[in-house]
Amino acid sequence: MKRKTLAKPFSEMNAKELAEATAEFDREFISETFGPPDAAAKERYAKALRKRGRPRRGLGAKVISVTVEQSLLRRTDRLAKKLKLSRAQLIERGLRNVLSKAS
Repeated sequence: MKRKTLAKPFSEMNAKELAEATAEFDREFISETFGPPDAAAKERYAKALRKRGRPRRGLGAKVISVTVEQSLLRRTDRLAKKLKLSRAQLIERGLRNVLSKAS
């Protein structure tokens, strides 16, 4: 539902223009005129309810806790920065590489 744009701001309207521009808000029980939402409205509502987050890749991600020796983690962080990757992306690449060689 698109709203028509006003020719001028409310503060610059005379009484008659202001009454015309705000007439839709004077009706009572306007909600009774609504019908059930259509499929597009339901989808927009569902999309609005969804939480924002990381984009889904593959089957989704799982957060894990891994213990890594400090010097190895520092080296990992330096390499990730040099390659302009996140730590997680670098670790993911490493795991994929090891798994592909193991298969």
